Order: sequence, then structure tokens, then C-alpha cells
Amino acid sequence: MDPFEVRMRFTSLLSHLSASHTSHTKAAVFALKNREMDEDLHSCILEQLERNSMNNRANIMYFIDVLCELAKRENVLEFVRMMQRDILRVVDAVVPGDGSGAANVRVVRKVLKGLGEKGILMQETVGELEGVLREREGGESHPFVVGEDATASKGARNGNSRLDKRQIEQRIEEDRERHKRLRESIWAVPGEDEKEMDKLWEEASDIADDDYLGAEEDRTERQQAIEFG
Repeated sequence: MDPFEVRMRFTSLLSHLSASHTSHTKAAVFALKNREMDEDLHSCILEQLERNSMNNRANIMYFIDVLCELAKRENVLEFVRMMQRDILRVVDAVVPGDGSGAANVRVVRKVLKGLGEKGILMQETVGELEGVLREREGGESHPFVVGEDATASKGARNGNSRLDKRQIEQRIEEDRERHKRLRESIWAVPGEDEKEMDKLWEEASDIADDDYLGAEEDRTERQQAIEFG
């Protein structure tokens, strides 16, 4: 693939992330396999964080955890260094200061804690970012978000969350999927994750018609948002 195709493919993978761990691993493996474009791919992550729905931003946050872990394991450290450099920008995108991302506070807190424990972020950095999260965290749970990510601010309850009914239903379903995945991981057979990664590595260079379609749909949605926003 040429650089344009790599960027388009990666953008499509990010914009269609779900609660499935496989979708996160697939995108991370694709990034590692195209490591020569690490700066471009990192910019794609930041762009998608700032353009997509709050639900998708939460999924990208989980993806960042997977990417950094695999990058460290494979010694592709440039991805890790760039994420360390831009982690505040990432947090700002997933949990904006206007209260619209309050439902994502627990997601961000969990990922930051994990990155700290894995030595990807310094504990001092995690502590400083925790202060940011506390400022943006509301004291009441969002009435429509359940489970692990059920956190929202008073601003979100007043209608600033920008979550419509469809997004709320999607978030609930994705929370359930993540909880299901967590339960399944307890009983996972050793070696299965490695086999899954090997398979995704073989498939990572493929670009199919649905990738072009997905990219065109994303472009159309962004254009409509500009025209009617």
C-alpha cells in the first residue's frame, strides 16, 4: 500500500473500533506493521479523537492501551514516545473541559492507570492527569450509561453531553461487550492471544472494498457536520 492507502486504512480501522478487543488489536497490529509511517499514523489517532463521537473516543482510548503495550513488547518505541508526549491532548479530547465527555472519565482513568503500571507513563504524569480528571468528573452518575463507564457530570445531565439516543444505546452495548470480554479473559487458554495476533499480523496489510466505502462514509459525515454544524 502507498502512504495514502495506509492512512485511509488506519483511519477506517479507528473510526470503526468497537468494544471488541480484536478490533483494537487489529488496528494496533496494522500500525506496527506500517511503523515507517509512525508519525502519520499517530496524527491519525489524534485527528480521530478530536473528530469522532464520545463513544468512539472511548474506544480509541482503549485502543491506545493496546497499541502502547504491543509497541513496547515489539520494541517499536516511537509510538510510545509520541503518546507520552501528547497524552494531555489525548485526555483533553476524550474528556473535554466542557463536560461533554464526563461519561468517559472512568475509561480514561482506567487506561492511564494501566499505562502507569506498564511503565509507559510515569506515575507522576498519571497523578497529574488524575487531577485533570477530577476537575472534569461529575458527582452524579449518568442516567443512561451503566456498568464500568457510568460516570458523568452535571453538565452532561443538563444536555451538554451531545449523546443522542442511538449513541447511548451503543455505549450501553459496548460496555456490556467489554464486561463480557473481561469475564472471558479469566478463562482464556494460554497462547490464544498470541495466535490471534499472528493471524491479525498476516491480515494487516490487506485493504478491501469496505475500507474504501468506510473512508468515503467518514468523509461524507464530516462534510455534513461542517455544513450543518
